[in-house]
Amino acid sequence: MTLQFYKYQGTGNDFILADNRNGNFPTDSTLVEHLCHRRFGIGADGLILLENEPGYDFKMVYFNSDGNRSSMCGNGGRCIVSFAAFLGISGKICRFMAVDGEHLASVDGETVSLKMIDVTSVEKGDGYYFLNTGSPHYVKVVNDIESLDVHKEGKEIRYSDRFRQDGTNVNFIKGYDTHVFVRTYERGVEDETFSCGTGVTAAGIVASLTGLVSSESECHVKTLGGNLKVSFKKISDSEFKDIWLTGPAVQVFKGEINV
Repeated sequence: MTLQFYKYQGTGNDFILADNRNGNFPTDSTLVEHLCHRRFGIGADGLILLENEPGYDFKMVYFNSDGNRSSMCGNGGRCIVSFAAFLGISGKICRFMAVDGEHLASVDGETVSLKMIDVTSVEKGDGYYFLNTGSPHYVKVVNDIESLDVHKEGKEIRYSDRFRQDGTNVNFIKGYDTHVFVRTYERGVEDETFSCGTGVTAAGIVASLTGLVSSESECHVKTLGGNLKVSFKKISDSEFKDIWLTGPAVQVFKGEINV
């Protein structure tokens, strides 16, 4: 069987995208894991299917690189919006359904703005914050972010007693004069990624709460793979609405693979 796919990246967070409106794309977890493998497959942080959804431009179905369906992916969401525009399914404005509900988005060239779900709870713990921005995120402010062993530190938290069963993404952030820098360990990938959209969103909100940025409405965020902006409306220290994630989403190449 020959599968047609497109490769996209959003600030280095890379994905295999496929048009599955005919419903023929096989979703076996072993196959998805193989396709995402960087030595034996195409190579990606995840695989995303674009499918039909009544009343919406499309539906986003996301798989982590371990082959399992997962919670919302912010950079993947921005990439599928760009993909839909490329296919002519939607225009500069679109509305789609994902695992965490409805999303709005806009496209301006290679820049995509994606509306994220509202944040209704922010847990403040001993040296960390925990919140859900479409996916669960543990956020910790650190000083040694450049030299930090993100894989080791992130894995210890992700597989701690609290998070071992369901998992969590783990973000380490540091504030600078004009932005914050975030490095993320992603569950499902089980390693540090170049960028994580829901993690960047969580980092921007925590940066505002901790005073790492002076604004209570936006935060510029640097990742290993590039720069993003998070804008939001702060209702209280535990509630944020009208949250938007903005940055590049780029088609890298198109291909076919025999499976």
